[in-house]
Amino acid sequence: MSLPRIGVVIVTMGNRPRELDALIASVDRQDAAPARVVLVGSANPLTDVAYDVTKIPLKDNPGCPGARNVGLRTLCASGDVDVVVELDDDGLLVADDVFRTVQELYAADPALGIVSFRIADEQGRTQRRHVPRLRSDDPMRRGLVTAFLGGGHALSVPMLDEIGLWPAEFFFGHEESDLAWRCLDAGWKILYEPGLVLQHPKTSPARHATHYRFTARNRVWLARRRLPFPLVPVYLGVWTVLTLARIRSLSGLRAWGGGFAEGVRTACGPRKPMKWRTVWRMTRLGRPPLI
Repeated sequence: MSLPRIGVVIVTMGNRPRELDALIASVDRQDAAPARVVLVGSANPLTDVAYDVTKIPLKDNPGCPGARNVGLRTLCASGDVDVVVELDDDGLLVADDVFRTVQELYAADPALGIVSFRIADEQGRTQRRHVPRLRSDDPMRRGLVTAFLGGGHALSVPMLDEIGLWPAEFFFGHEESDLAWRCLDAGWKILYEPGLVLQHPKTSPARHATHYRFTARNRVWLARRRLPFPLVPVYLGVWTVLTLARIRSLSGLRAWGGGFAEGVRTACGPRKPMKWRTVWRMTRLGRPPLI
């Protein structure tokens, strides 16, 4: 059985040099060496990075999905890789067999599109929001899912060739949902594999100043782009109720309301709603595209 070739994409803004050095060192320690590692500098010249990797400095910050697309295009066009592993620059691969395990998973199942790693802090604990299932507090439960974690994951290059890359216009937030829904709609699988661990500091998404605005705008865009028309108001209604129940600050609520309005009135990109059979498939996997 031939094993797929692994490529790696890491995006950095240059504000985590110590963490980035540790991450690249953990990539170098893997017992299955990647064919190529691409480091994308988002508004970062990468002049302080001494590692022997492919460096692509960008003058501006195109957002997380836009910067990742730069790395993906480089690897997909090279013909050198079959699977791309994307890693947050403040993450760490704590085991040395991560890439070999990824290779074995893809070699065993040609329909595998995305593999989601488990995100754990320095004590090995996984936050509830990092478990890609509803009503599940068990981060060690392996299986097929409808979502994946942006901090650490693997993407099939043939899948990307078929469905396209990240939605760069999202800039930050819910780009994983857009890619996951396209993956499932094209018949590919998403596997959550808790044995693949990316160590990552415990964080809150609200640490980003634009979190509430982008969250609201991108949810509206996601619904407009990917859902059948009858499900759009249901999806947005459910998330409006949940948001009103969760937000604790008036400033956050105002930012969320502004983002929601922006999502309604601005262009969301090409509309290609998922098939009803994909809706049913996601429902059978435990997460209909409503929550």
